[in-house]
Order: sequence, then C-alpha cells, then structure tokens
Amino acid sequence: MFSGIVKEVGVVRSVRDLDGVREIRIGASAVLDGLEAGASISLDGACHTAVSVEGGAFTVHSIGTTQDRTVSGTYREGSLVNLERSLAIGERLDGHLVQGHVDGVGELVASAQRGHYHLLDVRIPSHVARQTLLHGSIAINGVSLTVHALGEDDVCRVAVVPYTWRHTNLGALAVGDPVNVEGDMIGKYVKRMLPGGL
Repeated sequence: MFSGIVKEVGVVRSVRDLDGVREIRIGASAVLDGLEAGASISLDGACHTAVSVEGGAFTVHSIGTTQDRTVSGTYREGSLVNLERSLAIGERLDGHLVQGHVDGVGELVASAQRGHYHLLDVRIPSHVARQTLLHGSIAINGVSLTVHALGEDDVCRVAVVPYTWRHTNLGALAVGDPVNVEGDMIGKYVKRMLPGGL
C-alpha cells in the first residue's frame, strides 16, 4: 500500500529483456535507505519487488502482465521514474490510499501552465473514468492528485502544484506520452457493489 506521495525521481540505468521478464535497474538515493531485497517499491505507481539493492541502485523484474498494464515496457536507459516506498503502519497518509495496482495506461493529451501551476489533461481508461468523481482522487504515474475536471472522451484534468511539478516526473511529460493510471480504491469497491458493477 502506498500514499501517492513520491519520495524521489529515479533514473533507469539499464534494461534487460530476459525470458518473459524485463529486468530494470534504477539509480536512486532517498528510497534506498533501509531498502532490502524482497521489499515493495512503487515505480510510477506500479508496485514492484526489489530483487537486489547495491551500488546506489536497485533492480526489479517486470513480468508480462505488468508490462501489458503499465508503462514499464517503455522504460529505457535515462527514463525518469517516480519512486515511493510502501507505507509503514502508523505513517501519516498525506495523499490517498494507492494500492500500486495500476488499472491501465492513459495518455497525456494536453498540458498548460496557469501562473505557477500546471493543468494536465489525461485520457484515462474508460473503466477508470466510470468510477472517477469530480474532486475525488486519482493516481497518475503514482502521484496522488485531485480530479480538477472531467471532460468528454474519458479525459480527466488534474492541477499540479509547483512542488509536485518539480519533484516528480510529471514535468517531464510531453503530449502523447503514456502514463500509469490507478483509480480511487474506494470508488472501485462502491462500483463493484452496485448492480451490474464489475
């Protein structure tokens, strides 16, 4: 379980495609404190398991299912990745409950600066759009954000404050880029309990 509060932006050092597994090595610093093999870590909002930690970096294995549902298949050497360690019991929840179970890949369709903040329009998967509420929560590339507006064609607008813009990879996105999307966990359960909700 995560909170959607990114601790640092790591840099992909290497990618190796093995038999059914993509091995991704990411350079980092802040998230390495206490990180051990077997621990969970969020890469752009997708929960992964650290398989090794050494030399100012950690390695994860991304399997086919994860590659199909997330942006991990697009990582190349030099890619910027939002990183967050899993929550410990008793920690302050500054964002919202984020499972690290990405619901699908969205697409950045517009980006605009409004004074000191930025507006991002993201076309999200239709099944996520159906459970998304105005002023509710959504995770984009693992960043906890508030839904600023909902438009046609499953477009969700989020406002990004200057601190988040500078301390995540959202500021490096270009129109057309894919992003990981996780809908609000509470919305998922409510939708599931409604008649016909799946």
